Formats: sequence, C-alpha cells, structure tokens
Amino acid sequence: MPTSASKTQSFEPPRNSHTDPGLAKSVIIRVMNASDTTIPDPNAAVMMLRGAIGQIEFARRYTLELLDATPKDRWFEIPDSLPTNIAWQVGHLTVSQYGLLMFRIRGRQPEDLESIPGKFRKAYSRQSVPSPDPAAQPSPDELLDRMAGIHQQAMSELTQVTAATLLEPVDMPFAAYPVKLGAVLFCPLHEHIHAGQIGLVRRALGLEPVR
Repeated sequence: MPTSASKTQSFEPPRNSHTDPGLAKSVIIRVMNASDTTIPDPNAAVMMLRGAIGQIEFARRYTLELLDATPKDRWFEIPDSLPTNIAWQVGHLTVSQYGLLMFRIRGRQPEDLESIPGKFRKAYSRQSVPSPDPAAQPSPDELLDRMAGIHQQAMSELTQVTAATLLEPVDMPFAAYPVKLGAVLFCPLHEHIHAGQIGLVRRALGLEPVR
C-alpha cells in the first residue's frame, strides 16, 4: 500500500536488480502527471529510482553531445538576444546535479567542499548572473572536469540509496513528491530543460543544430 508523506518504511532493494526500463519509465511519467501526493511504496520507489538513473544518463549524454559540438572559445559569449552563455549552463548543471542527487539525498559532507566549493556554487546557482569574462571563472576544460566529477560521484551514490532513504520526507521546495525521491525524478527533467537552453544559445551563436 502507498505510504503517506509522514511515514517511511525500512526496505532493502530486492536482490534481482533487473527491471523493465519501459515499465519504470511509465511509472515515472504517471508520477510526474499525478495530481495528488500519495507516496509510492518501497518497491515502486526502487523501480522509479532505476528508471530515473537511466534518464539521467541519457540526458547527460545529450548535453555532452551539444557541448562537444560547441567551440570552447565561444562558451563565454552571451548572445544579444539571450541572458546566458554555455559556460554558465555547464556550471549550473553541475551545481544542480550536486544539489538534487547528493546534497538533497544525504546532506553536505566535508569532502564536498573540495569537489564543489562554495564559491563555485554561488557563481552558478539559480540566482547567479552569467558572466562573459573568461578570466573571472573556470576554463571550459575545468568546467567539464568538475561536471564529470560530480556526475560520476552522484551516480555512484545513487546505486547505494535504499527505499527507506528515498521515502524520507523533505521540506519545500520539492518535485513530484514531498520525499527525497522527488529530487531524483526531477534531475533528468531539469537537465533536459537546460540542454534546450544550450541548444538555443548555440543557434543564437550561429552554430548548426546537433539534432
């Protein structure tokens, strides 16, 4: 039976880790379209986690495809018609993935200050302002390295998350559910939004579309 937001159940994922990805995807779609906040049971939470991991990986591959097709010497240009640039998008995706998949799930750890310093988080947070000055921020290669590092660590940690953790309640703001699972479900959607913005910046720079 589904549980309420105020109750979680101790649960260990089943040993058989093979799940139909199509079924997992359909569950996630139904969840994101749900009009209520009924919390999934532990088995459904694990299934949605597995589906979300696949979608996170797909979204990142698409983002990297766009970035690979964008000359690094144009990452800091802000087109006249837009308020952002490629460098800010990459930094923001890094900060957001850390927030959704690491900080939101297990809190801030001492070692996080090395992998994603406070200065970096502030420079690319939701309320920050993109800068066209290459000297005032990391180089494209440095941005890519930090992005890859956070992604690798987040994916590694997600494979160890239990249903009990996923179903722990969280305060506002939250997506889909008022539990930690909601942050995981939102992560690939957020990345696709910004992949679209990267595509728009590329077109405004006069570059050919990737797809």
